[in-house]
Amino acid sequence: MRVDQEGRVEDRLRELSGRLHGPTRLKADLLTEARHALEDAVEAYREGGLSRAEAERRAVAEFGGVAQLAPGFQAELAAGALRGLALRALAVAWVLMAAGDLTWRGSSWSAGPRPPAGYLLLSAALNGIWGVIAGLALAGLLLGMLAARRGSPGLLRSARTVGHGLTGGLLAGVIAGGALFGWSVRLWDAALTWPPMIVGAVVVSAAWFALARSARWWLLSARGPRFARW
Repeated sequence: MRVDQEGRVEDRLRELSGRLHGPTRLKADLLTEARHALEDAVEAYREGGLSRAEAERRAVAEFGGVAQLAPGFQAELAAGALRGLALRALAVAWVLMAAGDLTWRGSSWSAGPRPPAGYLLLSAALNGIWGVIAGLALAGLLLGMLAARRGSPGLLRSARTVGHGLTGGLLAGVIAGGALFGWSVRLWDAALTWPPMIVGAVVVSAAWFALARSARWWLLSARGPRFARW
């Protein structure tokens, strides 16, 4: 059945859409599920002999008001955004920790003098940051799934804490990684023409773009007093 585009169902869905913030695809999926539920209710009332207008009115009233519905939908959006961020962060952390040293193997400067102690300390700190990010990503992935299924206040608060910690860890990672890259170029001019270094820089830049987008969706979906459950 197709509900009148100007009917109460569409009005309620537009109101709900305006209150929700999160990943576009997940938001569209949630609204589609809500539309199907409303249309099924309208069809059931129509089969009972009601007019379309009255069927829509009853279906919408039974479905609930926007103020009542928005927190639950928003919590699910935030959980989905956290899962997406955690998955991307975990993948990037694994790649960088596993393949980071490969960009330097065989380089013309690898057999030369050891880098300064500060450089080595920053490199070790960056590896530690990515280890923490990987741990937070695993926790965020688990909490995001549990929060979406159970929706308990404790799980939601824990998921939010981990999500903010993961975002902070990623910010620390990009700062430390940028500093290490700049220091590397200053120490070894040939780094800018070393193919593995160029490929690595392109891959890391693309990964950071994807992570920044996911982090933005997470922050948008989890912020604000309107989402009391989070």
